[in-house]
Amino acid sequence: MPFPRASQALSRFTVLDLTRVRSGPTCVRQLADWGANVIKIETPPHLEKGEGPGGPRENADFQNLHRNKRSMTLDLKSPQGLAAFRRMVEKADVVVENFRPDVKDRLGIDYESLRKINKRIVLASISGFGQDGPYRDRPGFDQIAQGMGGLMSITGLPGQGPVRVGIPIADLSAGLFCALGIMVALLERETSGEGQWVNTSLLQAQIFMLDFQAARWLQMHEVAKQAGNNHPTSIPTGVFKTKDGHINIASTGQVMWERLCNAIEAPELIKHPDYATGALRSKNRDALNAEIDKRTAHKTSADWIDTFNNIGVPCGPIYTIDQMFADEQVKHIGIAQSAKRPDGSEQVFVGQPVKLSRTPSKIVATPPAQGQHTDEVLKEFGFADKDIAELHAVKAV
Repeated sequence: MPFPRASQALSRFTVLDLTRVRSGPTCVRQLADWGANVIKIETPPHLEKGEGPGGPRENADFQNLHRNKRSMTLDLKSPQGLAAFRRMVEKADVVVENFRPDVKDRLGIDYESLRKINKRIVLASISGFGQDGPYRDRPGFDQIAQGMGGLMSITGLPGQGPVRVGIPIADLSAGLFCALGIMVALLERETSGEGQWVNTSLLQAQIFMLDFQAARWLQMHEVAKQAGNNHPTSIPTGVFKTKDGHINIASTGQVMWERLCNAIEAPELIKHPDYATGALRSKNRDALNAEIDKRTAHKTSADWIDTFNNIGVPCGPIYTIDQMFADEQVKHIGIAQSAKRPDGSEQVFVGQPVKLSRTPSKIVATPPAQGQHTDEVLKEFGFADKDIAELHAVKAV
């Protein structure tokens, strides 16, 4: 029975996945979820030195990263294993790795080596700091990139000291950008007939994600600082107290500001000398937030959410994750998707946040057991039974 594809969108592409931990698997998950034939190549069990980052295979993190893939084992450090991999490259479209930059050179799976085997191959690499430069060989880690990339300096309450974001955003962003780069390279290949080397790093991805905060420095020489729950430039935008909790209100521009004032029954704030313009509201943000808090504290969050949204002022609840998944709109968009495990039980995943009308993405396969598809995959790549038996005999798989 052929392995099911999550979508027809990328079903013509075969991806050899050498990645581990998070940034690389995030990249490859994008390709798998859109139907690419993804083969996760893992170290044979007898060569493992422990579980490493990410913990056991059955934890939620690993499971969410590795759906819609097949798994085989291969020892790239053995001559037979490396020869088998190079043979697979002949028929593959993409190889993805997130080793330290020197590892692929030592293994002989760098881009120049791979393109001699298959000129159409796309090699995608993710590193901590880049494929060259003074920090090339440093070990990469998400929180290090968050700090070096400027994010921790603008996250948290003023004066609190550096604060990391609650998700591994450098890892995730690097993975997503790498997937985008791969798809650009595959599109370009349709014209040139040749693959190319796609590479990014946690540091590059994190800096790009600073977006307007980075642009403020590059173009205006403004160094952004911690602003807590306040938007750094649009005031008042932030978290406000209610009778039963807190809400987010985003009041940007003069029109929304006036709507907000009228809704909280404080029209006198509109022409108040401290708040009459956007610049004044920004300068006096703490006092202004206190004025708004006094009014919003008298009604429930649900009351205010209805009131503000009905007059066109963006407002929303601040959910815990369980509350978020219980929200009627979150249920409607269907981002929580389930698939059946081999034992028949249901497993729920975070689905793709993009919908395509003709070739949608689905969760069609739960994560594979280590090496579950080794022989099956090798046969598909043209290995004869005796070739496979020899690889097993020398423990290269």
